[in-house]
Amino acid sequence: MAGSNGKQKSARSMVLSLGVIGIAALVVYFLAIPHDDHAPDVKRVDYRVELLTARRAASYPVAAPEGLPSTWKATSVRFQGANSDRWHLGFQTPDGQYVQVEQSRQKRAEFIDQASQGGTATKRNERIGGRTWTRYSGGRYDALVLQDTPGSTTVVAGTGSFEDLTAMASALKLE
Repeated sequence: MAGSNGKQKSARSMVLSLGVIGIAALVVYFLAIPHDDHAPDVKRVDYRVELLTARRAASYPVAAPEGLPSTWKATSVRFQGANSDRWHLGFQTPDGQYVQVEQSRQKRAEFIDQASQGGTATKRNERIGGRTWTRYSGGRYDALVLQDTPGSTTVVAGTGSFEDLTAMASALKLE
């Protein structure tokens, strides 16, 4: 019987040790690991210098919005002159979605596919800001593609709603 008493003590010690380790793990989980479920705040970028550069260098009128509410946050900008005069301007919408303006001299069908990430043309055309746009859907992004732009293609695309895309398209100034 003396041997079983020792086994009971070591089993009891093992259970107590596991309990202490479990409590320590919970403390680390709740105190040391951040549990913020909110998306990180995206930094606003100033795109004025890149816009001026693009408008001087591009062989087509470069599009940028004027008069969007300050709740629309510019998040990315780039002009690649060596890559078909490719212009990109990305925005976060007031409700956290993404809308981008893309322009290029690249082959039209290929460029639209890239900018909309696989979207296809619908039979729906819209007059927005005095210009005709065609809706694209079915890709990763929905898109509006500007018609009658010889020498370049302009696409407004993103995860935002068609209302967001329309707001961007109507605010665009081509210079």
